[in-house]
Amino acid sequence: MTRGASERIAQTLGLSPVRVSPLYGGCVAEVYLAEFPGGRRMVVKIDRRPRAMLDREGFMLGMLRERSAFPVPEVIACEPGLLAMEYITHEGGPDDAGREQLARLVADLHGIAGPGYGLDRHTLIGPLEQPNQWTDNWAAFYAEQRVRHFARHAHREGQLPAGLLTRCERLADRMGDLLGPGEGACLIHGDLWAGNVLWRGGLVAGIIDPAVYYAEREVELTFMELFGSFGDRFWSAYCEHRPLRDGFFEQRIHAYRVYPLLVHVSLFGDGYIDPLVREIDACGF
Repeated sequence: MTRGASERIAQTLGLSPVRVSPLYGGCVAEVYLAEFPGGRRMVVKIDRRPRAMLDREGFMLGMLRERSAFPVPEVIACEPGLLAMEYITHEGGPDDAGREQLARLVADLHGIAGPGYGLDRHTLIGPLEQPNQWTDNWAAFYAEQRVRHFARHAHREGQLPAGLLTRCERLADRMGDLLGPGEGACLIHGDLWAGNVLWRGGLVAGIIDPAVYYAEREVELTFMELFGSFGDRFWSAYCEHRPLRDGFFEQRIHAYRVYPLLVHVSLFGDGYIDPLVREIDACGF
């Protein structure tokens, strides 16, 4: 496998690596560390599927790099079947200074306003296509393009029972009542959980694997709370920059947890069904 990867890398970049090693990960594609003469290192993803979409990840990384202070890796080469980017040296986890640094980065990102909810193109969350048709109505966007879309996808894949699909449809029908008026569209990373933040010396070294679009910031904060909270120091520092609206943790977070849980049901199966049911129950459906 690594020999084939080495040949593909050399063909695309016009430069032959001296060593190619598999890296942990690969939900979307094979992931390698490629080392080149002179000591340069790159992370290279290779997707051999007929409908490869690594160019979408390259677009998202470029968008974050251009429009924000997020320390995302530089894209070196990008096509549907191969994505090469700089390797970010990292080790260990965060200290309190790192949590505060991340809070500032996320708060600043959420200060980048958008023209509406969505994006000019569809993106990805993991290997799944993420629709982003523009709308001015956040509750409608979230209901149709997140909850309903991913519930139907999970059902088609045989991962979501019909009865639970019906409950998700009913939840989507009442999303306006559950979420209420929003604050306004801002740029989000879209898949910001602990595994997508790289640390070095306790500080943020890099942020990877985005699923960008313009959204209400609370959907981002839900990902951060649900899949590996970054600790009280992160939350207190974030709130110093951008205070949370009343009712987020008490009410709206239950509706927001439904979307990432549906993604995980699609990808990983029935281990996420019970958590999904609990959140739908908490919403009253």
